[in-house]
Amino acid sequence: DFLQTMAVNTGLELNHLKILDNFQLWNTYDTLHCEDIHNYTLPVWATKDVIGKMEKLAELSLLSLFGLYKREEKARLQGGVLVNVILNSIKQAANSSKQRKMEVYSAHDTTIGALQMALNIFNGKLPPYAACQFFELYQESKLFFKKIFSMLLIRRYSIEMHYRNDSSKDPYLLTLPGCTSSCPLEKFAELVSPMITENWSKECGKKDKMRDIFIGFDVAVGLLFIFDLVLLYLLYHYGRCRRRNNYQDI
Repeated sequence: DFLQTMAVNTGLELNHLKILDNFQLWNTYDTLHCEDIHNYTLPVWATKDVIGKMEKLAELSLLSLFGLYKREEKARLQGGVLVNVILNSIKQAANSSKQRKMEVYSAHDTTIGALQMALNIFNGKLPPYAACQFFELYQESKLFFKKIFSMLLIRRYSIEMHYRNDSSKDPYLLTLPGCTSSCPLEKFAELVSPMITENWSKECGKKDKMRDIFIGFDVAVGLLFIFDLVLLYLLYHYGRCRRRNNYQDI
């Protein structure tokens, strides 16, 4: 009944609204939510109760897209790609002399949702307007005495994750399952490795366009070679027959 009412109010087709990964209801909720934040007047039918139901269905759509069924397998093809990018940036920062303080990515709510589900830290709620996911790299230096006068400096790195989804509160400290809130870099990389694929295109089943081009080129060359052989044979065969027909008996 609710979806049928929404179809009448929004002008969207009922069959499309019933499909979770169609996102038409989610997009409608997102539009209304942004308009509400910017103090625009909402349609009369967009009551708090209606908006609340739309939000719950949008959360279910997000879960169906990135979680619920084969979450880890989907994470390798979705949020795991961004996990890999972030992890590589963190490793470079740990091993570089350059004092880069920050990297910032602009993202959609779906991007944050995919990232959090890949890390298994998703709270089940839609990332709100202007939500932020932080990854902080910390360095701990320890001095170890070696023999009598020499000292060995050991640097250890750890990662903390924070999530800000409410501007009136401090960011929430998140913990990667299997580690502590301040997770050693090596342990963090080990725990997220199942979510990272070495060949995304191959694992995703995406066709290699260059490979198809090379195969097409090889086939064309092969057909051209066969055509040339046939042509040479015909020229040789009919050329001999023609010379024989030109002879006369004496």
